[in-house]
Amino acid sequence: MHIGLIGLGKMGFGMRERLRRNNVDVTGFDRDPVHSDVSSLTELVDELPVPRIVWVMVPAGDSTAGTITALSEVLSPGDLVIDGGNSRFTDDSESARILGNRGIRFLDCGVSGGIRGRDEGYALMVGGDADDVQRAMPLFDALRPDGERGDSFVHAGKTGAGHYAKMVHNGIEYGLMQSYAEGYELLAGQDVVDDVPGILAAWQHGTVVRSWLLELAVQALQEDPDLAGVGGHIEDSGEGRWAVEEAVARGIPAPAITAALYARFASRQQDAPALRMVAALRRQFGGHEVRRPEHGGSDAG
Repeated sequence: MHIGLIGLGKMGFGMRERLRRNNVDVTGFDRDPVHSDVSSLTELVDELPVPRIVWVMVPAGDSTAGTITALSEVLSPGDLVIDGGNSRFTDDSESARILGNRGIRFLDCGVSGGIRGRDEGYALMVGGDADDVQRAMPLFDALRPDGERGDSFVHAGKTGAGHYAKMVHNGIEYGLMQSYAEGYELLAGQDVVDDVPGILAAWQHGTVVRSWLLELAVQALQEDPDLAGVGGHIEDSGEGRWAVEEAVARGIPAPAITAALYARFASRQQDAPALRMVAALRRQFGGHEVRRPEHGGSDAG
């Protein structure tokens, strides 16, 4: 199989490498010529066998919308576009409409795994027509971790279902990270506690709070025991806000996710230990920038 991949940032670059490692030919296009295999979308399309598959991994919003429109003008009927970015699920119907007017198929795919997905695999949540999902299954199998397909892949439903599932996933992620971070601050603030990193490390096996996020918290403390090099300023990329908005619209209580989102807002006004832990966790799993408290700059991590 040979596909095109648009967007070679932290996630897209790793996905290209994993696909190639699993015997999928990938022609990548990125605005940065250092990473790009071709110089234009037209050249990308010309490189691909017909019917084509193009995977889009660009920022949500205007960047994705512009890429979808541009692809609608250079692809052919029967080609397939997969939006694997963090698009809002309500945007997927418009993407499907624009492409569908030209006879081009569309799938939305929520992707989780961060910068470690290149080696460990990505969890995938897909929305769209079952025939299109089946056509792209070799890609999904190449990207996901080894093991049972159902443990890391789901055809979640109709168009928009993949990104809706990813939105909820990220809302849960907000709440989990905030809980670990608040527990860390409680431990760090108690004089009788001598070994905060050791306590978190001891929770990794046998406890009901063990998880990959806990392992990442332990690793963050091994690298920087007091998180002295991590500022507590935490950005949010959109999914948490959308999850809270969806909860409000449907009258579904989501106090943990909402509180975690508000904590991120508060982080831009203060610098607490719990917020430094959330920032450190985001750097661990996603390579997100952190601000260094001593000079207010940033570090790509």
